[in-house]
Amino acid sequence: MYRIEENMRILGLDYGTKTVGVAVSDALGLTAQGIETIVRRDENKLRKTCARIEELIKEYGVSTIVLGYPKHMNNTLGERAEKTEEFQAMLVRRTGLPVVLWDERLSTVASERVLMESGVRRENRKAVIDKIAAVFILQNYLDYMILGSKGRKFDESLLSGEFLNLGPAKNMKK
Repeated sequence: MYRIEENMRILGLDYGTKTVGVAVSDALGLTAQGIETIVRRDENKLRKTCARIEELIKEYGVSTIVLGYPKHMNNTLGERAEKTEEFQAMLVRRTGLPVVLWDERLSTVASERVLMESGVRRENRKAVIDKIAAVFILQNYLDYMILGSKGRKFDESLLSGEFLNLGPAKNMKK
């Protein structure tokens, strides 16, 4: 099973058409914290986005990147998934780090719910929703890694994200 190296942080990304939500783990790989939302004007203009991600990798001592993988609810892949795979390849080339694709189904829905329940006004949610989604993606990954690496019997409902309303994460690549 996987093992999170001590004192090496993991970067979580929620890649969208015009934004990238960013989260980072603590040094022990237990919790995810939102860092920022990177905004770009054009979907295909990624130079500054990648440069900012590279800065964050250096700043936080990141060893692995977890990239949200937008699968359809029926487990099929669409155009967004293809663009995410292209972004994954770009990140691997530019950073030399492993980039894990992690099922992100319903992470934005869960983020929206948290923001609504926290009383964040609708017009203010857009600025932070991708950052919160990155936290959900990364925390789901960290929880999976921790449970799997301790040799405990893994509860499939935790992977499904039901406790976070993230939706199923079946057929994940290891």
